[in-house]
Amino acid sequence: MNFTSNDRGHNILAAEGLTLAQLAQFDDIIDVRSPSEFREDHIPGAVNFPVLNDEERARVGTIYKQTSAFDAKKIGAALVARNIADHVERQFSDKPKNWQPLVYCWRGGSRSGAMTHILNQIGWRAQQLKGGYKAYRTMVLATLQTLPGRYSYRVICGPTGSGKSRLLAALDELGAQVLDLEGLAAHRGSILGNLPNADQPPQKLFESRLWEALQKFAPDHPVYVEAESKKIGNIRVPDALLEEMWQRGQCVRVEMAQEQRIALLKEEYVHFLEDPEALCNKLDHLTGIHGKGVIQKWQALSTGLAWDELVGELLGKHYDPAYNKSTAKHYTQFDEALILRPADISMEAFLEAAKKAMLE
Repeated sequence: MNFTSNDRGHNILAAEGLTLAQLAQFDDIIDVRSPSEFREDHIPGAVNFPVLNDEERARVGTIYKQTSAFDAKKIGAALVARNIADHVERQFSDKPKNWQPLVYCWRGGSRSGAMTHILNQIGWRAQQLKGGYKAYRTMVLATLQTLPGRYSYRVICGPTGSGKSRLLAALDELGAQVLDLEGLAAHRGSILGNLPNADQPPQKLFESRLWEALQKFAPDHPVYVEAESKKIGNIRVPDALLEEMWQRGQCVRVEMAQEQRIALLKEEYVHFLEDPEALCNKLDHLTGIHGKGVIQKWQALSTGLAWDELVGELLGKHYDPAYNKSTAKHYTQFDEALILRPADISMEAFLEAAKKAMLE
């Protein structure tokens, strides 16, 4: 591990080159930044015990700019001391003497320094992350330019409703290495792909989750991943990963009959069947592509609960043409793909298909 000594005499861990193995050696990872900073992104596995909440941080910053740094530091120190005392009493009082947390803030400065100092004075073995979240973030961005290249990819291709996500789930159940980009992005990757009652993570948090997921893979085994374009909802997939998937990924193609695809989509998008008005609102976003008349027809099918007809038209006129164009453009090995034809849309059928994929 990469340790240096700071002026206060306790060790600090440098964020440059940080790995999951290093993080796992700590009992806890404590993020002392404000809750809004933590929500935007944080080190995997970290818990948020802010030494200044959002309102307090804004107050201290305003005093710093409008009055003086000295007054801001006086007020900030009192707030930090009270908040750390509260965390010690409420959150840390049951920790054993050999407890070893890693503490970080934005730049590895006064906020994490104060928390680390007090924890060490109590007798715990706290360490401060040198450079803080800022250094960690720089490291993640740099690593995501090279980390995807360590692995070989088997890219699950297939038109909408062919069961690509179910095949990934089956592969995961059988112990294969699976990179679930749509799971990390909390989105199914189309105009209708937002998950009910789940917001997408911020871009930075997605990248942290991707960094964590990639680090867990073994380079001597393939990584299975679903075919994606540059964006999954509002999330951008890193170029280095897309290049590996598009240019060097071995394709696995899933094929299903039209009626099976319609049945599968009705299962996976049941929230729209339960709320046709929400689907109508989503369909409005396709007006620029298909024209007002087509969209009004689809909306009438939705409100009329003519689901099979609606899904069939969406597949034939919107999703399949877009899929064919994107696949031909991006996936250079698509024509040599292994073809899987699950017997039906049950998980048992996809487990059988997954076994075949893993034998090839």
